[in-house]
Amino acid sequence: MKVKILSISKPEKSLYSPLYKELGKMTSKFAKLEDVEIFNKKIHAAQVESEVKAQASYTEVFEPFLSKSYNIVLHPNGKLVDSFKFSKLLADKISVNFYIGGAYGFEDKFLKQCDQVISLGELTMSHKIAKLVLLEQVFRGFTILNNHPYHK
Repeated sequence: MKVKILSISKPEKSLYSPLYKELGKMTSKFAKLEDVEIFNKKIHAAQVESEVKAQASYTEVFEPFLSKSYNIVLHPNGKLVDSFKFSKLLADKISVNFYIGGAYGFEDKFLKQCDQVISLGELTMSHKIAKLVLLEQVFRGFTILNNHPYHK
């Protein structure tokens, strides 16, 4: 199985990088994990101009990734899922893409193109923390599906 995490983020080393790497290594026992961070001049200019233009720029860079995968977007108004329901999102899939938006979230057009819209909770968190929580849940989801003792 292939899992791709796509985020609107400047590719840079951060304090979280070692944790991302460790969770990626742990997950590699179950799936091929790819982390794609996207932040270009067009996104930067759109974010300075308006929320609507920023959201449209996120849709533009993410749309090419939508085909041939099961697509799950992280959104504050998405469905709350526990770890067991989350693991079922991964079950029986060949390829899953997760999308983490930028500062302005997603436009409805993009949300409607995805298979699932979920929330990591009611708390607001930075995209770097959201990615960390997502990576841990991806690993946890695979351990649940494979009856691994990590989840207990």
